[in-house]
Amino acid sequence: MRAVKVIKDPEAFKILADDTRRRIVFLLRVKERTVSQIAEELEKTPQVIYHHIRKLLDTGMVEVAREERVDHFIETYYQATAEVFHCTYGEEPRRGEAEEYEREALKALSKLGFNMKVDDETVSKVVELERRVEAGSAEHEWIEKIDKLEDVDFFTKQSLSKYAALLSMSNEQFEELQRLEGKFRDLLRSRLVKPIQA
Repeated sequence: MRAVKVIKDPEAFKILADDTRRRIVFLLRVKERTVSQIAEELEKTPQVIYHHIRKLLDTGMVEVAREERVDHFIETYYQATAEVFHCTYGEEPRRGEAEEYEREALKALSKLGFNMKVDDETVSKVVELERRVEAGSAEHEWIEKIDKLEDVDFFTKQSLSKYAALLSMSNEQFEELQRLEGKFRDLLRSRLVKPIQA
């Protein structure tokens, strides 16, 4: 299992939009499991879990860890392909899928006590700013290189990608990134139903 894997496939956003698939990936990050073990843990039928596993295999988020003979059949154990998935909109993003993903994220803020006005205009602006911030951060350029470092642990790799991105930026790129992040923050704060007290 890799520490970080970059996912550029727009299908990944659809795949991870499903709660059951997110829970499967979470379980398989912790330890390898069979379909029946996952089904028991999530209180679903093995058929339902197998359907989700097939989709996760197709997008490269899950892989076969090993196969073991049990009596007269072979039991397949699955694991996540990485501890952390860095999802990017890729080179040719599908705007509708990106908007669906961001809409869900904005709605989920209410679970943390941030009640937002989530409308089409807000979602569209968030997607556009998120793309511009991601493009400006340059962190994604370092993730794959850092993942190949074998003598560096997972938590150090997370910090290392941020440090490398910051160090590789020119002053102008850094100032533009700060401006975009400020604009992004202002947009989110402007859509709060009850403003945060400063």
